[in-house]
Amino acid sequence: MIVGLTGGIATGKSVVAGELKKLGAHIIDADKIAREIVEPGKPAYNDIVNEFGHGMLQPDGTLDRKALGRAVFSDPAALEKLNNITHPRIRERIREEAARLSAESDGLIVLDVALLIEMGVRYEVEKIIVVYSDAAQQLERLMKRDNMTRDEALKRLSCQMDIKEKLKYADYLIDNSGQLDETIEQTRALFGELEGLKNIKKGT
Repeated sequence: MIVGLTGGIATGKSVVAGELKKLGAHIIDADKIAREIVEPGKPAYNDIVNEFGHGMLQPDGTLDRKALGRAVFSDPAALEKLNNITHPRIRERIREEAARLSAESDGLIVLDVALLIEMGVRYEVEKIIVVYSDAAQQLERLMKRDNMTRDEALKRLSCQMDIKEKLKYADYLIDNSGQLDETIEQTRALFGELEGLKNIKKGT
């Protein structure tokens, strides 16, 4: 069984993914894939350098993700160009990994994808989990986590689907506005429910 895990940036999605992994789920991390596909020499890396220039590189030749982020999150056209380079490759890798895991195991497979809805990956999953938190809390977490100014964080948030819109796609919700142990408790309960659903589908 394949489920999608998504939510707004800095809402605590990684906490939920980490707990699901501890419980035995297989996690496919889209952020990890996104970093891998832009390693030097990879096709996406070459396309990004050709499109945005060598100014987006670190001295060692690796992609300067912060510089690229500053360039695209203040320019919708530039962001669209970047997404057109990376998103198809990320989707392809997700499909490949999901197919491999499905063939190797009957365990729960979780696609951890921040842009699950926006990228069309929702069509690859049977159920969708959305993690959310209070908007002010989300902004504060993002500023602290990524060392951003308030304006930078607001620009980054404005580039994502509004969480209220994302919630409409949810089969399951996890509220991460409270304490960590409350989020863990919700995650464990949800894992049990998904395991039960998976077993019913298998006829066991």
